[in-house]
Amino acid sequence: MHSINNYQEFVLDYLNSQSKTKEPKNLYEPIHYILELGGKRMRPVLTLLSAEVFDADYKKALPAALAVEVFHNFSLIHDDIMDDAPLRRGKITVHEKWNINTGILSGDAMLILAYQYFEQYQPKIFRKLAKLFSRTALEVCEGQQYDVDFETRDDVTIREYLKMIKNKTAVLVAAAMKMGAIVAETSKENANFIYDFGLNLGLAFQLQDDYLDAFGDPKTFGKQVGGDIIENKKTYLYLKALEFASADEKHQLQHLFSIHPDDNTDKINKVKEIFNTTGASYATQKAIKKYTSKAFKTLKQIDISVEKKEILKVFGKNLMSRKV
Repeated sequence: MHSINNYQEFVLDYLNSQSKTKEPKNLYEPIHYILELGGKRMRPVLTLLSAEVFDADYKKALPAALAVEVFHNFSLIHDDIMDDAPLRRGKITVHEKWNINTGILSGDAMLILAYQYFEQYQPKIFRKLAKLFSRTALEVCEGQQYDVDFETRDDVTIREYLKMIKNKTAVLVAAAMKMGAIVAETSKENANFIYDFGLNLGLAFQLQDDYLDAFGDPKTFGKQVGGDIIENKKTYLYLKALEFASADEKHQLQHLFSIHPDDNTDKINKVKEIFNTTGASYATQKAIKKYTSKAFKTLKQIDISVEKKEILKVFGKNLMSRKV
């Protein structure tokens, strides 16, 4: 087994080895650009980690890991277009650096390129990877559509929100881990258990992201604290606040989430105060612990050594204690 930093280096080295100058440049340069912007590369790291947990050489899982990374970044290009986002990881977004049409087309090409990485596997493995990938890709699109729909709805439920983040975020984390298991050719039971582990960890990760967006340290968070509040996003925090709020608090919160002031400082502070006084912030932290705990319970069912279970548990704990 290797360290997370090692896996990140392996992914980057493999990515660099695959980077070739191709024509037309306006199709392929945006692809190289988004893939080189960095990030934690958590999903491909999980594919390599999962493969080694089930006794396969991480090198065998590199094509599948890169397929996950290319698909994830494809979704980011299209998400940025839909959100009209100017920055991604502190750098100008693809559609701003080139144009919207280029962003759409380069993103489409990335989806196809992701599938091509599976062609490096034997038919039996290819079939399992492609089937999982197709299902996951469609679920991510469904999650994105739910997210878009929620922007104009005032009746979003906690259950609907959890379904949205499950599809938009958690299923790709789960699939990344299951791909490592498939490449390692472990048992069907092990592959399904590692998927469930990744799914619950992915849910906890997104809820943690929601929490940090409001209450994270600006010095370490890496994004603007209060961004979801500024954009009036109906996160778990917001929905729990509505559930627990008094009539006056509910009215104030709904009003704050209907305005776009020039200076958002006062709005952010007032919303965060309501999140705290209603108990929504505590409820969110409780939900993060709940899904993390569910992930760790799944570990007990996986047929691997105690040492390897501990490696996965430590990874999960580190992920949930992050400040960024």
